Amino acid sequence: MAEKKEKKKEKREEPAQTETPKENQIERESRQLRNILIGIGAIALVFIIAEVWFNLSVNFKYEGVRFEITKDEGGLIFYKTAFPVYSSNGTHVADYNFYLRKDPRKLKEIPWNGSYILMKDVIVNMTKEFNCDGDGIIAIANFVNVHKFFGAEIMKDENASCDSTGAYSFISIEEGNETRIEQFGPSCYRIYIKDCEILEGTERFILETFTAAKENMKN
Repeated sequence: MAEKKEKKKEKREEPAQTETPKENQIERESRQLRNILIGIGAIALVFIIAEVWFNLSVNFKYEGVRFEITKDEGGLIFYKTAFPVYSSNGTHVADYNFYLRKDPRKLKEIPWNGSYILMKDVIVNMTKEFNCDGDGIIAIANFVNVHKFFGAEIMKDENASCDSTGAYSFISIEEGNETRIEQFGPSCYRIYIKDCEILEGTERFILETFTAAKENMKN
């Protein structure tokens, strides 16, 4: 019997196959990347909104005058505004800062009956000593400094009264049932103070000075 020769089958080595990611794995990784990018965008948006909100909350503009809310070391709140200082040749050299203790947006709610007309010479009299735990001293000092900055000469004359010709301004600070301001002559005003609201009354007048000064600068 003839022997059958078995042919050895040669073992063929197949090349190693590289494993390709499955479709669901690719999709999962894409979703993860997308979520990461969305998260980063959301965080960035929160920071942008927070910054805008912060700027709007501490900076505001009222009738052309910009104010910034600031605090001193003791946490006392002030409302700061600034006006430019120019040299004799018209060059801007600095900004002069003013600080109000009351919110200008609320000060405007104090009634003002009349129009703002202030002369270079201003007489300021008080019919009562408004100490008010030191607020009276602060109020009058700020009142004088603001109007001096804008070129007014502030004087006190208990014998003076309203000038019918408007040669000078006359301001009388008096006690009243309501904090308000009324005009009773060409450039004569009564600032009525209720319950020691001396800062409210005087700063209401100062606010009108600021808005008038800003309007003059435009012209």
